[in-house]
Amino acid sequence: MQYIDPIMVIDNDPGLCTLISAILTDNGYAVKTFNVPYEGVAEFKNGNYSLVISDVKMPGMNGIQVLEHIKRINPTTPVIIITAHATLDISIQALRKGADDMILKPFESGELMLRVNNVLKNNALLRENIKLKEELFGRFRFENIIGISKGIKDVLDKVQKIAPTDIPVIIIGESGTGKELIAQAIHYNSLRKDKPFVALNCGALPHNLLESELFGHKKGAFTGALEDKTGLIESADEGTLFLDEVGNLSMEAQKGLLRFLQEKEFRRIGDNKNIKVDVRVISATNVDLLSAIRDNKFREDLYYRLNGISLHLPPLRERVEDIPLLTSYFISQQNNKLHKNCAGFTAEAMQVLTAYAWPGNIRQLKNVVDAAYALSNDKYIDVDIIEQFVKSATKDIEGIGGDYYVALANFEREYFKNLLHQCKNNVEEAAKKAGINMVTLYRKIKKYGLKKEETL
Repeated sequence: MQYIDPIMVIDNDPGLCTLISAILTDNGYAVKTFNVPYEGVAEFKNGNYSLVISDVKMPGMNGIQVLEHIKRINPTTPVIIITAHATLDISIQALRKGADDMILKPFESGELMLRVNNVLKNNALLRENIKLKEELFGRFRFENIIGISKGIKDVLDKVQKIAPTDIPVIIIGESGTGKELIAQAIHYNSLRKDKPFVALNCGALPHNLLESELFGHKKGAFTGALEDKTGLIESADEGTLFLDEVGNLSMEAQKGLLRFLQEKEFRRIGDNKNIKVDVRVISATNVDLLSAIRDNKFREDLYYRLNGISLHLPPLRERVEDIPLLTSYFISQQNNKLHKNCAGFTAEAMQVLTAYAWPGNIRQLKNVVDAAYALSNDKYIDVDIIEQFVKSATKDIEGIGGDYYVALANFEREYFKNLLHQCKNNVEEAAKKAGINMVTLYRKIKKYGLKKEETL
């Protein structure tokens, strides 16, 4: 079988990437290599790959985490894990997470090609099956939910368990955490996936229009009702109704919704005929509904009807390890859209991004990344660009009085002082040795007040 999709190779060792690429290319395969695992996984979402080959031991994101994320996005894409030490623990982890094969370093080119060809051959039928399924149901499984943190993985584990059921779900999380994406993941992994997914933002409409949107109305039911209107509950028949910001429903709308959940039928406003439908209800809120119940702003009986199970989405500040992966994905999206080749953020810029509290969560992060991308003309987006949008982040880093941050600042000052001394104040040479650009080094010189005589 001829594979036109490239093979992805992820390894932080550029030499090994080059070697594997050369072997595969010589055997007629297209190859794309990545030395930063976050960038490889982010790129995987935006393209089709026939196989992923990943090393186990890598900084930031190890091979097992790469494997987990690839299989979450597309369970049928084969993954080969490379390791220098095939311990029993690593082998069991890799196999449990869905690895298709493992190769022990060092390896011969013949062995690599044998493993690659066998995996691709065995996977051919699965590839055909997934294409058929995608034509039927679309590609939404877990692609749009990005993260390797424990918090987000715990949520997805629960989603996989509850999706096939009809149990009502309340998704609890701050604004911008991706509550609707989780609701979509539940729907598109359920038995209702080929039926409608209908969403209503209960906070986006005035209270007097919510009931009409939810239940529909008959012509002449009220001033302005010039024709019959089908409500969202009716539109979602046999599918899923997602009520975002459900805490904003008026007490009258809550009463009607409760009646529907109890009886499985409702009436359009101004009608005297009951309509029976089969709908799964998923709701979401960024407010404490139990407090709203105590304040008589939310019905307790409705709460227990909606709350078959609760999913708590962690805010971005509690999943800091996901920020490099999220930013890589957003950068990859922009690269594909604008046909550019931005490699991401400098180490200093990423430090700012991970130190910031992100009150607007993922939505805010995406907006910042997109804006920074638009302003930068360099291969790497530097901290100067980021500070235009999250200025408080650098204050957070520099203003913390803990011993660690004091020690870090002292280390940086001495490091750059000695480096410049070694390079005889040649900033270009010093920046090259430090692996940073000259602008960043000039900023460090200014930050630590390094004078020429100190470094000579």
